[in-house]
Amino acid sequence: MKILIVEDEPDAMEVLQRYLELKGHTVVSAKDGLEALEQLNNETVELVLLDIALPKLDGWGVLEAIRSQDDLPVIMVTASGNTENIVKGLKAGTDDYITKPFKLNELEARIEAVMRRANPPTQMKIGALETDDHLKQVRLHDKPVHLSPKEYELLKLLASDLNKVFSDENIIDALWPGGIAVSNDVKRYIHLLRHKIEEDPKKPKRVVTVRGFGYRLMVVD
Repeated sequence: MKILIVEDEPDAMEVLQRYLELKGHTVVSAKDGLEALEQLNNETVELVLLDIALPKLDGWGVLEAIRSQDDLPVIMVTASGNTENIVKGLKAGTDDYITKPFKLNELEARIEAVMRRANPPTQMKIGALETDDHLKQVRLHDKPVHLSPKEYELLKLLASDLNKVFSDENIIDALWPGGIAVSNDVKRYIHLLRHKIEEDPKKPKRVVTVRGFGYRLMVVD
């Protein structure tokens, strides 16, 4: 991939650039927010690694400019695990965040995860469950499963990250963007989906509840 690193500390920039290039990525860089916008105008990049604390134009301003034009994947870098900054970044449209100091292999894992979400495969096999996003079809044990559009979107969301527990809020934001929905709506569609893809909906093995946190899709043969 071609990655834009926006970082004003020269030593940190050098370490990041060397590491990502060793991993096979092409790297372009910017030392402040205004230079980042110039690079975005001149280069076609696939992901931005964006520090918050930048001269001339901070990371929030750069993120706002990016989101006003497209959905280019962005990972924001924070100097601390300040919850307020993390929440602000997620609401502003960042795809992920990482807190300094961080391990380089953690950064690489986050980049891979963000790009998987940004470019999901059109076909997925999750144990005995298969989805084809191009045809909007689902099969279980090689037999067709007929889902409503909302049920399909719920399954697609859960399948987008098998390591993630999706909260009611995550599901509402994805399935009813800008609309009005409540936790009962989530429960209703979880119930409907389970009745179509579980052998025993009362004892679900695929769409499992992580009590107090949300729902997760499991691989079941």
